[in-house]
Amino acid sequence: MTSDSLRRPEPASADLGNPQTILARAAQRATAKGLDYFGDVTPAEAWALYQSGAATLIDVRTQPEWAYVGHIDAVPLVPWRAYGAEKPNPDFLAQVGQHAPTDKPVLFLCRSGVRSQSAASVATAAGYAQALNILEGFEGDLDERKQRGSKGGWRAAGLPWVQS
Repeated sequence: MTSDSLRRPEPASADLGNPQTILARAAQRATAKGLDYFGDVTPAEAWALYQSGAATLIDVRTQPEWAYVGHIDAVPLVPWRAYGAEKPNPDFLAQVGQHAPTDKPVLFLCRSGVRSQSAASVATAAGYAQALNILEGFEGDLDERKQRGSKGGWRAAGLPWVQS
């Protein structure tokens, strides 16, 4: 089985609006929630921003999550925290800077949308004007069987992904 055969079909195109509309919604969510970063986007909004070239997407999960759970093809991995580490990656901002300019929207993706909030906060404090968290993350919330992957998130939204 190839990684292409594991790719989920893209969802029917929803009227998400243009990138500026999506960014405006993200900023409204930030204001409503009192966030210290630019805003939150849904997985579908993140995909629309990324596909349009309006934003850079960075996966902040660990290497094992990226390799074994799946990832978005051609999206860089910059771990927020190495597998088993207690503290964040000390080179996180430098590594993000290799992929994302500070003056362009940058989307952060983790497993469930928690580490990516921290990444967006740190990026904002470091001068990223539009650091965004992807709500629900790659795998979403735990379902009734205490498993991820079917209740919210990138994969459950039917967005493109591959698996090593």
